[in-house]
Amino acid sequence: MALKNSTAQQERAALVTTMRGVGPEQPTLCGDWTTRDLAAHLVIRERRLDAAPGIMVPKFAGYTERVQNQVAAENDWNVLLDQIASGPPLLSPFKLLDPFVNVAEMFIHHEDVRRAVTGWESRELDAATTSSLARQVSLMSRMTMSKTPARVTLKTPDGTTLTTVGKGPAVTVTGEPGELLMFISGRDQAKLTFTGDDAAVSAVRSGERGL
Repeated sequence: MALKNSTAQQERAALVTTMRGVGPEQPTLCGDWTTRDLAAHLVIRERRLDAAPGIMVPKFAGYTERVQNQVAAENDWNVLLDQIASGPPLLSPFKLLDPFVNVAEMFIHHEDVRRAVTGWESRELDAATTSSLARQVSLMSRMTMSKTPARVTLKTPDGTTLTTVGKGPAVTVTGEPGELLMFISGRDQAKLTFTGDDAAVSAVRSGERGL
């Protein structure tokens, strides 16, 4: 019996399908990146170990940007998408770690494409995907919300607390795991409710989030 695809693999396939549909020049939630820029980012992250460190380390960001621009300019759109679709190459450290480190990466960037247009709607996700995203919220929030100006509790609509981070006045952010994941990664395009003192809520919503 064939093994069921991981959530990371499912989201990777969904992202590629969406990107093929919208084309290479569509906006994303990643600043001024187009879908072509986002595709180049994903390719160098898994296939250019010399340039990947600059994604996280500011000291190397200039080199990473130059390589990303080169990859975006010199590769056919379908070639970029085929490289993303095929997953990490054999010698990439992401090959074995793909089911663990790429769940959030693929989901967030898929939504970066979907939610960059007016009238977007949240997807209906299956239970396994929702559970995987909930784990990512718990794992990532302490890094992405380390500078939050309040004690923030992240909850799902059924009342489950996924995590609590930060210090200060209490604020509760409620939403489905996918919506919470978008929020803690710095995206404002998320369907959430906020409970707490008005000033604290405003500070949390406008505060620094993401890596």
